[in-house]
Amino acid sequence: MTDAENHPVSPARVAVIQFDPQVGLDNRAANTDRALALAERAADDGATLIVLPELSATGYSFRDRAEAYAHAEEVPDGATVRTWESFARERGVHVVTGLAEREGVRLFDTAVLVGPDGYVGRYRKTHLWNREKLWFTPGDLGFPVFDTPIGRIGLLICWDIWFPEVPRLLAQQGADIICSVNNWVWTPPPIFDETGRCMASYLTMTAAHVNNVFIAAANRVGTDRGARFLGCSLIAGTNGWPIGRVAGAEEETILTADIDVVSARSAPIWNQLNDLIRDRRTDLYDPLLGYGLGHVAPR
Repeated sequence: MTDAENHPVSPARVAVIQFDPQVGLDNRAANTDRALALAERAADDGATLIVLPELSATGYSFRDRAEAYAHAEEVPDGATVRTWESFARERGVHVVTGLAEREGVRLFDTAVLVGPDGYVGRYRKTHLWNREKLWFTPGDLGFPVFDTPIGRIGLLICWDIWFPEVPRLLAQQGADIICSVNNWVWTPPPIFDETGRCMASYLTMTAAHVNNVFIAAANRVGTDRGARFLGCSLIAGTNGWPIGRVAGAEEETILTADIDVVSARSAPIWNQLNDLIRDRRTDLYDPLLGYGLGHVAPR
């Protein structure tokens, strides 16, 4: 193989930020300030794609719909998106972050993607967990994949990773990397195995492996009005294995990985006779599993 063939086509340093945002309007400024400080550290270290947790602008444990509504803002015209647009423009990076979105009287658990040129797009959480169903509306935008200068980026949120259709549909639409923003909570034990990994870690690794995409998963830590969060953030390679370590359950931390984003496009070719995409039996099921809001893109 020549040096040209070895040279990364779309090199990126991916950073996932694990921290402890708190609910409450009085905490909004502190949440943003802490997230920005950590993102500055990541950018100083060379990160070009930064992923923050679900609802990192607001905290998670709303008491009721009225409080969730008070925390929500419009997208892309709200303060949170504008703040991250300024950061992304100044530092020349792409950022994925989570917030509560308001559209009329409807509320959504939303992830937004911004870049050096401003707002790129949003994803509204499709599968709602527990009491989220009492204030958020299930997402209505499907599973968009966004073309960016560093590659095609898909988004998912937390509970979505338990539904294998989500990363599969993102991969089938050509996603090179999936940014997974999360508030993974403690569930009945056992929570962790002997390696310190939680089930969400393994689901992320499995989704990366069976779809041959990178997944950058940012979770939060700490306790928010009695809800406890379990960390375990990670960056999974196209083979499913973590690139570097899986974060601990208590620590505020930044994980980074240097990847060639578009190398995911050749990852499904395993050998001369097996190609993950070609081997799918689309004569028995359609390429997008009945999904009608996107289109199959080559990888």
